[in-house]
Amino acid sequence: MRPYVLAENNWRTVKNEQIEVAVLTWGATEAHNYHLPYGTDNYQIEAVAAEAVKIAYGKGAKVKLLPNIPFGVNTGQADIKLDINLLPSTQLAILSDIIEVLNRQGIYKFILLNGHGGNTFKPILRELGYKFPRMFLLTSDFFKFSEKPDFFEEEGDHADEMETSLMLHLRPDLVSDLEEAGEGKEKKSRIRGIREGWAWAEREWSLVTEDTGIGNPKKASAEKGEGFFKAVTNKLSNLIIEVSEIKIDERYEK
Repeated sequence: MRPYVLAENNWRTVKNEQIEVAVLTWGATEAHNYHLPYGTDNYQIEAVAAEAVKIAYGKGAKVKLLPNIPFGVNTGQADIKLDINLLPSTQLAILSDIIEVLNRQGIYKFILLNGHGGNTFKPILRELGYKFPRMFLLTSDFFKFSEKPDFFEEEGDHADEMETSLMLHLRPDLVSDLEEAGEGKEKKSRIRGIREGWAWAEREWSLVTEDTGIGNPKKASAEKGEGFFKAVTNKLSNLIIEVSEIKIDERYEK
């Protein structure tokens, strides 16, 4: 039993426990090229969160890790077999119910760790922050950390070198031979604003990539994945400690 993981604890241990921060992970169930499993985003974010919370808990943070949500926004992948989609409005409803429970029970600090690029939680947390003004709501996308270029050579954002390396470190038993992987070539938009990054439209996955990957995974290694995992979890553990210790009304400098 890990005392910081809610799913592994019982009522006797939880009922009188002081909890400052609740951490929720949110992943996805979707195709990841030919070499990674559909649950890649879930395996990654659950492992990252558990390690970060473990470190923070060991340093005195009063934190509890909630069970992962395994389905994400996959509206651009509607024709990819068994990519399971939740609409953003569904995510709002789920988060609203969860945060209402925390708010009622006096757990006013909430960290949402996102493991899937299709999930965009900022507007949702804006709405919920307005609905629950006592709550401090924070979200983080670990795959956007600035340390990423320190470990990986190839750019990408789906079943790429980074994700493949992490899975080689975390769950090598679920990674197929990289010789079987596609190269993750992405067809770029013909619209200049989208190519330059100052305009946005959702990518229609089957038109953008032939193998469902974006980014070449061929240079991935377990060693790269381990290094990035340690960097990410240490950084996130510091975030959890800061949130646990800070007084919500004093979180800005004078």
